[in-house]
Amino acid sequence: MTETPHLSNAPEADWGDRMEQAVLDSALERAPRLGWNARLVREACAAQGLSEGDQELLLPNGPRDLAALLWRRHDAEALAELGDPAGLKIRERIARALETRLEVAMAHPEAEKRASGFMALPTNTGLALSLTWGTADGLWRWAGDTATDWNHYSKRTILSGILIPAMTLRLFNGKEASDAFVAARIENVMAFEKWKAGKDFDAPVRKVTEMLSRLRYPQRA
Repeated sequence: MTETPHLSNAPEADWGDRMEQAVLDSALERAPRLGWNARLVREACAAQGLSEGDQELLLPNGPRDLAALLWRRHDAEALAELGDPAGLKIRERIARALETRLEVAMAHPEAEKRASGFMALPTNTGLALSLTWGTADGLWRWAGDTATDWNHYSKRTILSGILIPAMTLRLFNGKEASDAFVAARIENVMAFEKWKAGKDFDAPVRKVTEMLSRLRYPQRA
């Protein structure tokens, strides 16, 4: 008896994912020569047999979408390489996370330089900050952070502030310069963590809440 084939939308979704990565591969080959721009997107898509209509569907924001694909590919590769953080102190976890994330971006340094220059444009500031925040969040989660209060945001803000200049140093000044910068910044992070450990930052919120509660539900004599 012949089984009825299972029908789903998975192949179409898989095609989109595969084609995005294939176009990105083509772009990485051409970026050192073309730069990171609309022409790069068109040639990379054409190399995969895509029409301009296909390109609009796949990458509606052109080079911005392509830059985001590259950034997220590096995030995924870094997390895959990091492995299990068990046995490492928090300082070692953050150092390894940063080192690994910087290293995976060096697979195509010239293309990465072009992408970084594109992301540094004022029109792309929001995208760059959003992607960097996502990276910082992923690395902190890998390191075991489960904070949901203001610490969640402060940790990711600090790590985001390290990532961008560290990447720039790695691309244009080399590994030694970026390693020295990261080591110094990790010292700052650890000093900040130690300082805030003894602080009760929720106290002002509790005081305001208690005051509002008394105003709404005054105690009877």
